[in-house]
Amino acid sequence: MYLALTIIIILVSILLSLIVLIQNPKGGGIVSGIIGSSQVMGVKKTSDFIEKLTWGLAISLVVLCLAASFSLPSSEDRKMGSSMQEQIENSTTPTNIPAPAPAQQQPASPPPAGDGQ
Repeated sequence: MYLALTIIIILVSILLSLIVLIQNPKGGGIVSGIIGSSQVMGVKKTSDFIEKLTWGLAISLVVLCLAASFSLPSSEDRKMGSSMQEQIENSTTPTNIPAPAPAQQQPASPPPAGDGQ
């Protein structure tokens, strides 16, 4: 349930970001470019629709975040996960693993001979 709400929250957030970017407080913006010369709904009705859509997405984002906070896993579920982690950490490690072979050392190369200057 929590995972589904998280995915929906991410989608609503992306959609809200796109809708906010479409808006322009001075009346121009991308909306006026989309409508162009053939105004089907009119600029005023389009800006009203975009504003209502923005408010609706913002309110739904708040409601979804509250619902996600109530659907968090309980403390017993989280405790079970930590007890599994304790079992993994307390498990015995195998002792028959061979030790890595020591690296062979290369003989040191003599310093380069100079011209004596």
